Amino acid sequence: MNTEQTAAHAIHTINFASKFSLFSEQWAPKVVAEMNDYQFKIVRLQGDFIWHAHAATDETFIVLEGRLRIDFRDSHVLVSQGEMVVVPKGVEHKPSAEGEVKLLLIEPRGVLNTGEEEISELTAVNDVWI
Repeated sequence: MNTEQTAAHAIHTINFASKFSLFSEQWAPKVVAEMNDYQFKIVRLQGDFIWHAHAATDETFIVLEGRLRIDFRDSHVLVSQGEMVVVPKGVEHKPSAEGEVKLLLIEPRGVLNTGEEEISELTAVNDVWI
C-alpha cells in the first residue's frame, strides 16, 4: 500500500446525525460522499415535491428517519425508516412527506433533483458538499 496515497485520501466515517445538524433547508440535497461516479446525498424533506423523472438513471431513496410516500401515475409506495426503494430510470414519480423525512439518495454525479422538468423553485444546486 502506498503511504502517500493513503495520506492524501484520508479514510473516515460519516456520521449522518452530525451532517444533518449542519443544515435545515428542505428539498436541498447535500453530498456527503462519492463512489466512482455515484454521489451519496442527504436531504431533509417535508410536504410535496413535483412530478418528475430521470431519463438516464435509476434513483435510490433510503429513509433514515420518518416516512416517505412516492406517488407514481398508477400507484404509490410508502418507505419507512430503515427501508429503501429504487425508482427505475424514466419512471415519473412525486415524493412527499407529512412530517419531516431525512433520507439518503444515491445517484450519479450531476443528476438534478427535478429531473428533466423545467427549472423551478425546488430545483437544488448540484454538487453542494457538506
